[in-house]
Amino acid sequence: MRTMGVEEELLLIDRSTGVPVPVADGVLAGAMATRVPDRGGVVGEMQREMIEVMTRPHSSLASLGGQVLDNRALVERVANGFGAHAAPLAASPTPVAPHASDGARYRRMMNRYGCIPRLSLTCGMHVHVSIESPAEGVAILDRIRTWTPVLIALSANSPFHDGSDTGHASYRSIAWSQWPCSGPMERFGSLERYRAVTETMLRTGALLDSGMLYLDARLSEHHPTVEVRVADVPLDPGVTVTIAGIVRALVDTAAEEWRSGSLERDTPSCAIRLANWRAALEGLDGELVDPLTGRPAPAREVVTLLLAHVLPALTANGDDQLVERGLADLFARGTGAARQRAAFAATGDLGQVALAAAMTNVRARTGRVGAGLQDDGVVGTSGDRRVGTGVNGAVR
Repeated sequence: MRTMGVEEELLLIDRSTGVPVPVADGVLAGAMATRVPDRGGVVGEMQREMIEVMTRPHSSLASLGGQVLDNRALVERVANGFGAHAAPLAASPTPVAPHASDGARYRRMMNRYGCIPRLSLTCGMHVHVSIESPAEGVAILDRIRTWTPVLIALSANSPFHDGSDTGHASYRSIAWSQWPCSGPMERFGSLERYRAVTETMLRTGALLDSGMLYLDARLSEHHPTVEVRVADVPLDPGVTVTIAGIVRALVDTAAEEWRSGSLERDTPSCAIRLANWRAALEGLDGELVDPLTGRPAPAREVVTLLLAHVLPALTANGDDQLVERGLADLFARGTGAARQRAAFAATGDLGQVALAAAMTNVRARTGRVGAGLQDDGVVGTSGDRRVGTGVNGAVR
């Protein structure tokens, strides 16, 4: 069974106002001093208003979920000592002028890339899945590329930016696309071609280093994994776990297709970029691009196709019921974007929207993984609604 790990970026916000605060240095030091060995990691990010938590590799989706909760709880506890929450928000609802982290590489980025890094304050979620070889990894990248836009829709959690509604479910995806070498990867066909393409990109001088190969999915430089990088940090830890299970199943399915000699789809990267854009705009509330036809279809139908595509791998990993239940809960409660908008409609206060999002971590620690904005008194209670499991029932 392949192992998987998750990286989540969290926004540090003032406990009273919900406005991002530059306390990452203190939170990082405190978290590093108190974390349990072999329980993942905590690192700083480009801006001092955010922090990243990482799990160790897991074979079990349930144990991964437990560490996701532990990681969020750790930085939340430490952040409280600095008057802050560690909130699962992919973009700040309130206006903010970010403060760059210290460090030679970050200073070079600030000087090199104009307003993009100075204004950038977005939080994503990355999933790593183990591979047997780099050659297998490239074959996997070639076969999952048409499905990754669906992950944007599932995780969408950034409707607000700079004090206004952007009209997008995942504005983080739109903002991130401004970076050079971000977005969907082309079809490589071989490890040699992958290495030649990445070397060609680096040779242009447009990037500081290989760490700036911000592809939607790539071979990890530091681990024997493929790294899928398209998702917003989800509002609920349950969505993080659901997406991790789907990504591992996508990897398993792609590897099996490669071993059986099945050819990858020759979908142009520009078409996948448009599928990304549509997923970022509409989330699960409209239409997504069907990876099989290249045409728009209702989001629920496309998610059903994805689930059917990976169901044998989910079942083999023992993840089918957890992922189906996670998708059912997601459609019943709505994405983070939909729930942020509902909270704003009820309060008219974007600071309160941010603070409500921070409470998802607190409520998840009481055993209510999947609890969110509807359960914190902001817009009422969603209750314990459940919909049927199974390929079709999970998205009804």
